[in-house]
Amino acid sequence: MTVPNDTAALRQSIIDACLWLNARGINQGTAGNVSVRVPDGMLITPSGIPYETMTPDMIVFMPLDRDPPIGLRPSSEWRFHQRLLAARPDMMAVVHAHPPYCSVLAVQRRAIPAVHYMIAAFGGHDVPLVPYSLFGGEELATNVAAAMAERHGCLMANHGATVLGESLDRALWRMEELETLARTYLFSAIGGAPHLLNRAQIDEALVAFASYGPRRNDG
Repeated sequence: MTVPNDTAALRQSIIDACLWLNARGINQGTAGNVSVRVPDGMLITPSGIPYETMTPDMIVFMPLDRDPPIGLRPSSEWRFHQRLLAARPDMMAVVHAHPPYCSVLAVQRRAIPAVHYMIAAFGGHDVPLVPYSLFGGEELATNVAAAMAERHGCLMANHGATVLGESLDRALWRMEELETLARTYLFSAIGGAPHLLNRAQIDEALVAFASYGPRRNDG
């Protein structure tokens, strides 16, 4: 897997990803944040800057093993982005957002069970729920990294959702699929309980998903 270089085009692709999340209704305002692995560190969106006014030079570079450098502040959630990319060398991008249906489940403190075979896109038999911790803190970073040690997505109690991707494109694909799964789960309870797929059925889907979805490297 090729690690993309820190270029103006890659920085612009991060901004474009943020704008896409808002345009698709997956995120609102500046609530989300995006990071991409580069040699010797990561690029991450800055804190509190509207995506429409963000420019490539505002994207923050920081290492994966140290606090941010002095200068433009990275997203307040930089700790779990850093922790995830350091722990998962197989992943190139992290996307965090507050998708409406995912956020409803997060407020209800419900993981997403095997309501659909697309659950396999997230690397396991469900999409786990991370316990509540204050945003931007070490505890949240520790909990998110633990939940996603072998997964590609999670919900965060009373917060939102986070996904990993082998590329930025694939991370965005997973975030949209996660919001669709959350909506399906919520709506499937109307008029009765949803029928869940069993472990053997999800195991079969996990094998099939090894070569599923967009694979273009960003850079």
